[in-house]
Amino acid sequence: MIDAQLVTRMAEVEASYDQTLVDMADPDIAGDQLRYTEVAKHHSELKPLVETYHAYQAASTEADEARELANAESDEEMLAFFREQVETKEAEAEALVAKLHLLLVPKDPNDDKDVIIEVRAAAGGDEAALWAGDLTRMYQRYAENHGWNAEALEVSEAEGGGYKEVTFAVKGTGAYSRLKFEAGVHRVQRVPKTESQGRIHTSTASVAVLPEAEEVEVELDLNDVKVDTFRSSGPGGQSVNTTDSAIRLTHLPTGIKVSCQDEKSQLQNKEKAFRILRARLLQNQLDAQQAELSASRREMVGTGDRSEKIRTYNFKENRVTDHRIGLTISQLPTILEGDLDSFIDALTLDQQARLLTGADEA
Repeated sequence: MIDAQLVTRMAEVEASYDQTLVDMADPDIAGDQLRYTEVAKHHSELKPLVETYHAYQAASTEADEARELANAESDEEMLAFFREQVETKEAEAEALVAKLHLLLVPKDPNDDKDVIIEVRAAAGGDEAALWAGDLTRMYQRYAENHGWNAEALEVSEAEGGGYKEVTFAVKGTGAYSRLKFEAGVHRVQRVPKTESQGRIHTSTASVAVLPEAEEVEVELDLNDVKVDTFRSSGPGGQSVNTTDSAIRLTHLPTGIKVSCQDEKSQLQNKEKAFRILRARLLQNQLDAQQAELSASRREMVGTGDRSEKIRTYNFKENRVTDHRIGLTISQLPTILEGDLDSFIDALTLDQQARLLTGADEA
């Protein structure tokens, strides 16, 4: 039921787990907050593996014991009981082995991070901007439903409503592990409010999901950043501020530009702009590690063309289809209210399955 390779792997895990217990009891490590935190985190990561393996060993042992008793039993009623015990414990052990394989799947090191989400109107003109607004609201409601905090970082409103583009942060345990699956082109099929003939229009908005970087994770030389100040303005160029409080950052080595103008304080705008810049630089580093510098982020958002899509939202048919896994759910209003877990759970299982078969190197 469990192969020799897994037994060897679990022996290594147990040895590492036991070492964490020794280390956490070491006064020198206990007195070093940084080292102790690292050891404690490693301990908490290994604990579910060790507990699951011990549960498997117990179930396997009980199955063997019941099998021995069944082989020695002559009473039909007791024989049936022991055989049932064998089946029950073998099924339990098999389920625990499957759980072990999932727990051993390499964890995305960014899963525990907060995220920065960028939503941009793409194909479809005014309707695309309205759709970008709907998507933004959907993610904000999803964050609320999970007790997370959503914070606007940069907003560019469209004159007809919605957004040309909007950037916001979501802070919460496991935010990236859930929201990373939302990156890509989202297509909507509906009758716009301005459509007098009742014709269905197709529009798109692109979504990028970036793990938010800590300052220590990104080497950012301030000499590489050009800082410009300008007067913030509203839709259509309407001035909303009489001081030069808006900030534009240009990272000279990469050409990445970030603008923030939502706050009245220049300092607050500058702080938000640097948060976005660090997140984008971290994404560049992750792309480089995968030998796809900048390419994976372009793949993430695509060109915004109607033919590129990860998900379609069809209002007339009240359905949402995720094209990556072929899942359709006929509850569009509920999904737009932030009920995304059915899709995210299915995408998580799909990723785990691909990682187990070696089909995904992520």
